Amino acid sequence: MPAPPLTKVARMRRLAILSALLLAACNNSPSKPAPTDQTSATTPSATPSADPGLAKHVAVDEGLTAKHPDDGLSKAPPAPEDVAEAPKDAKKTASGLSSKVIKAGTGKEHPAANDKVKVNYTGWTKDGKAFDSSLGRGEPAEFSVGEVIKGWTEGLQLMVVGETRRLWIPSALAYGDRASIGGAPKGDLVFDVELLELKHAPKAPDVPADVKAPPATAKKTASGLAYRVLTPGKGTRHPLPTDHVSVHYSGWTTDGKMFDSSVTRGEPASLGLNQVIKGWTEGIPLMVEGEKTRFWIPAALAYGDPPKRPGAPAGMLVFDVELLAIQ
Repeated sequence: MPAPPLTKVARMRRLAILSALLLAACNNSPSKPAPTDQTSATTPSATPSADPGLAKHVAVDEGLTAKHPDDGLSKAPPAPEDVAEAPKDAKKTASGLSSKVIKAGTGKEHPAANDKVKVNYTGWTKDGKAFDSSLGRGEPAEFSVGEVIKGWTEGLQLMVVGETRRLWIPSALAYGDRASIGGAPKGDLVFDVELLELKHAPKAPDVPADVKAPPATAKKTASGLAYRVLTPGKGTRHPLPTDHVSVHYSGWTTDGKMFDSSVTRGEPASLGLNQVIKGWTEGIPLMVEGEKTRFWIPAALAYGDPPKRPGAPAGMLVFDVELLAIQ
C-alpha cells in the first residue's frame, strides 16, 4: 500500500530537521559531502533549510505530488457545488482562508501546530478536478499539523475530532500560482478534511538553568567542549566516532531559545556520528547507552559565529542528549 501523499511531508521535514547538525560534517569529511542538519548518513540528498530547528522546514508541502497508481482519484468524491468559490456562510480568517463545517465533530480540543493528526481528505482545483484523495487508498494520512501547507496548518487548528470541514485555500497558503514541485497543483484549492484522531505533542523540555555557561562542575575537553552527565547510563560500551546512534535531544542557544528538539516531535533521531557537528562527533562517544548528558558546544565545534550556514544558530549551543542505542 503506497503511503498517503501528505505523509511525505513528515518524511521531508524529518530529513530537513536532521540536516542542521550534519552541515558541519562537510568539514569533518572532505572526501564525502554530508547532508546538512542531522540527517542520517543514508540520506545525503536531504535539502538544507534556511531554518535549523523547530521552525517549519517544509515551507512548501511536497505531499500532493505523489505519482503512485491512480492516487485514489477514481474513488474520490465528486467536486462540491461550491468548489469555485466559498459560499457566504463560510467563515474567513485574516489570512484569506475560508472554511465551513460540513459535519460537526464530537471532540472538544483543537490541534496545535506541533500536534499529530490522522485525517481523511480529498482535494480539488477550482475547476472541480480532483488531484488527491486518501479515500481511494483506503488509508488515512498522518502528519504533524505544522508540517503541511499553510492553509492546512491554519485550518486544522479550527477543527475538533470527528469534524469534517471544507477549506477554500488561496494559492498563497497552498503551493502558489506556479506549481513547481513535482506537479503540485497551482492556484486556489479546495479540500474536504475529516479529522479522525488527534495526538498531542510531548511537552517541550524546560530551558536549562545553566544554559548561559557551563557550571564549575562540568568537565571540559582540550577542544573546549564542556559536558555534565545528567543521568548515568546502564551501558558499558561507548560509541565510536564512526558509529550510528539513536538519540533524543534538545538544543538551545545561550539566551534560552530552543531551536530544535526530537522530544517535542516524539521521535528519536538516528544519525551517523561522522556526519554531525564536531561537538556531537566528540561528545557522544563520551557517553554510554542510557546516559543523558548536557553539552556546551563552542561555536567552533557547532555552526560558527557567525554561522557558516544561513539560518543556523550562532555561537555556543547547549544540547541535552540521551543516548538510546548504538546501532
